[in-house]
Amino acid sequence: MTALTRGSGRPNQWLRNLNAKIASIPMILTAVVIFLGGTIWTVVYSFTNSKLLPRLSFVGLDQYERLWAAPRWIISIQNLALYGFFSLVFSLVIGFVLAALMDQKIRFENTFRTIMLYPFALSFIVTGLVWQWLLNPQFGIQSIVRSLGWESFSFDPLYDADIVIYGILIAALWQGTGLVMCLMLAGLRGIDEDIWKAARVDGIPMWKTYVLIIIPMMRGVFITTLVIIASGIVKVYDLVVAQTSGGPGIASEVPAKYVYDYMFQAQNLGQGFAASTMMLITVAIIIVPWAYLEFGGGRKRG
Repeated sequence: MTALTRGSGRPNQWLRNLNAKIASIPMILTAVVIFLGGTIWTVVYSFTNSKLLPRLSFVGLDQYERLWAAPRWIISIQNLALYGFFSLVFSLVIGFVLAALMDQKIRFENTFRTIMLYPFALSFIVTGLVWQWLLNPQFGIQSIVRSLGWESFSFDPLYDADIVIYGILIAALWQGTGLVMCLMLAGLRGIDEDIWKAARVDGIPMWKTYVLIIIPMMRGVFITTLVIIASGIVKVYDLVVAQTSGGPGIASEVPAKYVYDYMFQAQNLGQGFAASTMMLITVAIIIVPWAYLEFGGGRKRG
């Protein structure tokens, strides 16, 4: 009788699926203690003058002022903005186009899908090393094309400070576009066949069917894919280290590498914590709107 709410005769909401709630306690404790606790710890110590070891010697906003006055940090933010914008645009466009082509019931679809998804199975370090070799002017793409007779051909983005970030972008697109294609293909396969038939009967051109009907219906797929791509952009590190190690000079620095270098090489934990906190804010700017659209205002309230 204690499990019944007063006057309703229904089980108490808190006692529904009790076994599942008990089983989830370890996961909840892990999330609260490790993730939330670690986040709070990082933010708190970003206001300290910690060097080799963390210490509660508060210096206010000094670490943040030093951070935003550092040319290396500014360059890393500029690189992240360029890399992020083009990565989002090209990943979504190329991934959707490939998915649309794959959705035409082509022959050997499984083979093509496996080939396109295969790069995603490689680690970022392996991908970076492969593309470092391919973009090397001595024995990569430039050398091969010149050996075919085009002596004036030049393609060495990793050795040009002005375009080095685009060389890293090429490797990232090669690795990540296959995953985007699979996500988009799953969304396209979820579209009711009757919608396609109705569009053909009404004489709507194929491109208009995609732009005006199909893409709006795939809103959830696009939002999820956008979050996956954006979270990968913010934490990009492996590709940069494998291809350029931040060079030439500091031309290809990114925030994640800045954090690692200051925390584990320069032995300046306070500065590394401050940079980590700025990355956390960036991730929050991405995740919070997505969570609101998916679980909050984006749903009809009953």
